[in-house]
Amino acid sequence: MDFAYKLVVAVRTDLKLSRGKLAVQVAHAAVSCAHKAAKKDKSNFRPWFAEGQKKVVVKVADLATLRELQAQARAARLTTAMISDAGLTEVAPGTVTCLGLGPATVERLDAITGELSLL
Repeated sequence: MDFAYKLVVAVRTDLKLSRGKLAVQVAHAAVSCAHKAAKKDKSNFRPWFAEGQKKVVVKVADLATLRELQAQARAARLTTAMISDAGLTEVAPGTVTCLGLGPATVERLDAITGELSLL
């Protein structure tokens, strides 16, 4: 099946998070983006949800790259969710771990994240 919509989560690799911590941060980003889009971007949320909620996780080097991605996504009027950790386990409180983008069409997201490597 070819998906027309997806949600992308970009994760910082410089933090060296454990697999479990990484999974939780990605889940936070996906849920946060979906929740925002369900309220404010129904034209992208509804078809994404109906076709199976495709999600893709990509890696970025650092916080500066996440901030640049967020700026590009906002300029393109995409839903975003920057995730900061509570700091109870592996990183300091307030550490930004990942960024959710979308859901939106594959084409719109690939224009911003298409060159990034999969995690």
